[in-house]
Amino acid sequence: MARTQGSHSDITGPRIRTEALRLFAQHGYAAVSMRQIASAVGVQAGALYNYTPDKQSLLFSLMEGHMTELLAAWHEQEAAYTAEVSDPEAKVLARLEAFTRFHIRFHLERPDAVFIAYMELRNLSEDNFTAIESLRREYENALQAILKEGVRLGVLHVPDPKIATLAVIAMLNGVMTWYRSGGRLSLEEVEGIYWDMVKKSMQV
Repeated sequence: MARTQGSHSDITGPRIRTEALRLFAQHGYAAVSMRQIASAVGVQAGALYNYTPDKQSLLFSLMEGHMTELLAAWHEQEAAYTAEVSDPEAKVLARLEAFTRFHIRFHLERPDAVFIAYMELRNLSEDNFTAIESLRREYENALQAILKEGVRLGVLHVPDPKIATLAVIAMLNGVMTWYRSGGRLSLEEVEGIYWDMVKKSMQV
């Protein structure tokens, strides 16, 4: 990526991403121009091209960054949550609980990134769409692998792990439509309620 001398790319680059994320989430990708992004950052429109080739590349970068962060954070959470669990049956339940709690918390902390990740897929070029869909499938496959392992061990009753995976993720995503910090339930309480629903819907 090109850089002009004295451009402070370590500062301006992240600011461009932050403002682009905010504007895309508020107004929609199609309605936001590179000039608007530049104005929000406080630079000339031409300066943006030192950091991104075009608006499509910026959208892809934001979505890819979100999915990469999601996958890395999940693997870290899964390892931490199950580190001291040795029994295979207990471990698969611990992994499922970890996924449930992780998905809710991670997504609630990043509403703009999550909104864009779902709503702006239609505005990706064909190649970029394929790349993001691959990352999405990798995340879905992580849950599906847990469900399949639970079925194999006789801990879970899941007739179709693929459909169950999509159903669980859709249910967990629903939290973002109604949860507000400072409301009747704490985030930890919400996680616990949803984990109880997931567990009871699948446990033998």
